[in-house]
Amino acid sequence: MVAQTFPLVTVRGGARRMGQQHGEAVADLIQGYLILIERLTGKPRDALCANAMTFWPRMEALGTSFTEEVRGLAEGAGISLEEAVLCQVRAEAGHAGGEGCTAFALRGEATADGGILVGQNHDVTPEHADVSILLRLLPDDGRPRALIYTFAGQIGYFGMNQHGVTNYANSVYDFQWQPGLAHYPLKRLMLEQTTAEDALALYDQHAVCSAANIVTSDAGGAIADLEIRPEGVARYVGDHPDAIIHTNHYLSDAFRPLETGSLPDSFSRHRRMTELVREAWGTITVETMQAFLADHEGDPAGICRHGARGMHSTSGHIAEPQRGVMHVRRGHGCLGSWETYTV
Repeated sequence: MVAQTFPLVTVRGGARRMGQQHGEAVADLIQGYLILIERLTGKPRDALCANAMTFWPRMEALGTSFTEEVRGLAEGAGISLEEAVLCQVRAEAGHAGGEGCTAFALRGEATADGGILVGQNHDVTPEHADVSILLRLLPDDGRPRALIYTFAGQIGYFGMNQHGVTNYANSVYDFQWQPGLAHYPLKRLMLEQTTAEDALALYDQHAVCSAANIVTSDAGGAIADLEIRPEGVARYVGDHPDAIIHTNHYLSDAFRPLETGSLPDSFSRHRRMTELVREAWGTITVETMQAFLADHEGDPAGICRHGARGMHSTSGHIAEPQRGVMHVRRGHGCLGSWETYTV
């Protein structure tokens, strides 16, 4: 069997040049991503682009490195600036979204060698896999190198940088849209920080338009979880300092009262992953987590998701921040192929 992997795009240099290289390398996939955003939102591209540009002033406030990379992306891909900005806000331009995902961060007593393992299954519609890439960033302006799993044309999503700062995320529900920054630019800025705390501090500085959960870590040994809503943020620390497990419902004391069970299987997936981790406590390795991400209890809405609410586990992710290594799977946990990358 031939291993199936996501295209690896390596970009280097200054911000604008990195954007240009990204656009040139996957111009066709970027067009596919724009079409996918139209389909997911049910809105025409001109309306989506107009909505996306309302986020642009907030992106400009993040600094010229981000906006120059977006401008370079437009140039390289042969698309308008408005379309390039739409790639950065995704379905938030149409107030649409909502995914599955089961995320974790483990260390110390939980793992076989005491090292950190952090990652997730990514549960989205199957078409997302067709426009997914791995983006290797080699900037020459002092920012850290990083490896990001993302969609063609989107410069911020899951991944890890050379300092072991990671970003993995889950959708959470039960919120009202408000004017604010889309999450994806902040996910990119997280991977320009040197510690997990610095990464999470970005969400104190920038209000967002929708809700999400962030799981992060760094090579210094930190793991952390932050639930984010337009009106504020709240930490979730888990039942043990060496383990965080999060799915798609609120777990923090501050936000738990807001939960209505919008995605009911989130509770069963959280219970199942917690159970699996407890049973293997102290012996957990990368291979252990790969097996857990293939678990089918609750099928088709298990940890390895097979179509419940239209979502599939199209990719899997396990990072080892202290080793600078990322393991990425294309496809379902039970059928997909894992590949290992050095950041």
